[in-house]
Amino acid sequence: MMYKILLLLFAGLLAAQANAGEVVEIDVHGMTCGFCVDAVQRNLRKLPDVEKAEVSLKLKKVRIHAKDNGLDIDRVRKTILDAGFTPIDVKRVDEQ
Repeated sequence: MMYKILLLLFAGLLAAQANAGEVVEIDVHGMTCGFCVDAVQRNLRKLPDVEKAEVSLKLKKVRIHAKDNGLDIDRVRKTILDAGFTPIDVKRVDEQ
């Protein structure tokens, strides 16, 4: 009985990890204040494939958690550009 419970728990963890979206970090130039952070964050959260967008003024970075592994990087870059800032370096982050 305990074996079946552990097996189900392990299978659930594997399924959750497989469904977890990718995480991307982008260096952004041009942000100088809290209003900049808010503008970038608001615009990125409107994208359909973005689950969560975290913007750091101190680090000049954006961390995006995708809903699935189909994050459209070009659309993300365009959204940042449309907000008035420059996306520089895009890195995929392994969160485990």
